[in-house]
Amino acid sequence: MSKSPPPRPDLTLLQDPLACCTPLAREPMTADLAAQVAPLLKAIADPARLRLLSLVLSHAGREACVCDLLPYFDLSQPTISHHLKVLHETGLLDREKRGTWVFYKARPEAMAALGGLFTAGASGPGEVPSDRVEVDA
Repeated sequence: MSKSPPPRPDLTLLQDPLACCTPLAREPMTADLAAQVAPLLKAIADPARLRLLSLVLSHAGREACVCDLLPYFDLSQPTISHHLKVLHETGLLDREKRGTWVFYKARPEAMAALGGLFTAGASGPGEVPSDRVEVDA
């Protein structure tokens, strides 16, 4: 009996970065949105996957295949491929098969959506939005 892959989560926030989530500092996140975002954060919470994402983003042409990434790790090729598959299934990477190689490229809208989560709000980086009161600890 073959095991089918888990269904890809509804990644509306990654498909349209303008419809993306409100920055965490601006207003509380809904339970539904948190359920959508959590798998993405979980995917990059693994040190190997975070590093793979960084390597793909910084590689020439902003794309890479497993053969390009293998020298950076003390991991087997199947393990690297598994981590890339997780990043792809969560919507963080696109992949394109070229001959026998599969090339991975970060989805710009996914990177923008994730980055947008951590902005401080409309006031600018590090500033408290004007409708919020900063509380001294």
